[in-house]
Amino acid sequence: MGAYLLRRLLIAIPSLLGISLILFTVLALAPGDPFGELATNPNVPPEVREALRLKFGLDDPILVRYLHWLTAMLHGDWGFSFASRVNVDELILQRLPTTLFVVGSSQVLALLVAVPVGILAAIRPYSVFDQVANTLAFVGFSLPTFFTGLLFILLFSLTLDWLPFVYQADIAATGWRWYWEHVRQAIMPVCVLGFFQAASYTRYVRASVLDVARLDYVTTARAKGLSDGTVTLRHIARNALIPVVTLVALQIPAVFGGAIVTEQIFRIPGIGSLLINAMLANDTPVVMAVTFVFACLVVLFNLVADLLYGWLDPRISYR
Repeated sequence: MGAYLLRRLLIAIPSLLGISLILFTVLALAPGDPFGELATNPNVPPEVREALRLKFGLDDPILVRYLHWLTAMLHGDWGFSFASRVNVDELILQRLPTTLFVVGSSQVLALLVAVPVGILAAIRPYSVFDQVANTLAFVGFSLPTFFTGLLFILLFSLTLDWLPFVYQADIAATGWRWYWEHVRQAIMPVCVLGFFQAASYTRYVRASVLDVARLDYVTTARAKGLSDGTVTLRHIARNALIPVVTLVALQIPAVFGGAIVTEQIFRIPGIGSLLINAMLANDTPVVMAVTFVFACLVVLFNLVADLLYGWLDPRISYR
């Protein structure tokens, strides 16, 4: 498996280089100037503006600027935020734990709901449970996260006053109280993202289980006298989860993008809000870094999915 992992990592390098070049070119050709605000500020002398543009190489050709950015990235320098006046890596590291906590928790919740519900709906097709699960899945998938987020705020924050609707990174509490407040304010965004993903995953789990349940080896396992629970867990569910792993691995980067809307609704100080603020301020180093991180997530979770295939299905070998 080590050789396979090394080969996949070597293949990922030119892919990431091509993605970074396209992202950098698109952002460089996009309208807007990071120092446009300085041009209209009478307190900033023209020579200062020119010195800043020269320092950051904003007037250099795109290819030269890209090579400078790539060289700096390889040395661990992610650039400098024009809007926040700090290094980009510091900004991302400040926001990343919050986003990982919210997105990671929502994915765990989605899988805990979708996998058992999808399996139970598939082993009892067209039953009352299956029809209710399908209806709820269609409803959950049809409602966008900004709509369900507003509903949660109206119900649990404004009407019932159970949960806060503004996420606070700095909580004036210690001990278990600090942990509880963080969990309490994360309940609504995690549920909004988790239930939306669970609705999509449930449909895929159900369809995959139905396909596997018709195969000959499942019939043979039942003919050998194995119980329904053993057949479902050991012979159906494990093989049915292989296409679901692909879906989850490809959806996780999309969840980070979808979390942008949720972070705006609940005022979560995460990567999504950082990207929105950077785009509004034409802070191209931050936009480039965040979008490149999303691209790395796509490549990483594709690799994770390939590795999980071999664990779920022993017939798959790493070559």
